Amino acid sequence: MPDIQRINPTPRWSDMTIFNGIAHFVEVPADTSADIHGQVKQVLTQAETTLRSGGSDKSRILSATIYITDFNHLAALNAEWEAWLPAGCAPSRACLKVELADPKYLVEIAFVAAVAESSYLVNSPILLG
Repeated sequence: MPDIQRINPTPRWSDMTIFNGIAHFVEVPADTSADIHGQVKQVLTQAETTLRSGGSDKSRILSATIYITDFNHLAALNAEWEAWLPAGCAPSRACLKVELADPKYLVEIAFVAAVAESSYLVNSPILLG
């Protein structure tokens, strides 16, 4: 049975966990002073970095759960999302209106992505958990 790979684990979370070639991770905006467009762009840029750290990319996202604080921001979120995804690579997706842990967050996204086994074992600063 393969080990669970944990990238940058802390007592509360890991930046990414990988099991059986499937990566799980969550992104929140770093700059909460930005509007919805800015926060979504930040989250998507951060997701690309996290995906690379696990040997994947945005074309390999299997699903996304998007948490948004106001459905009035949905059109802006969708515009950023659609511009970011490669053509023909839209994952399954859920979008929920929620109250987030930091009231300045407008969006948070949980990702699940396929990872090439040889990539995540070789290219990442992985710590086994």
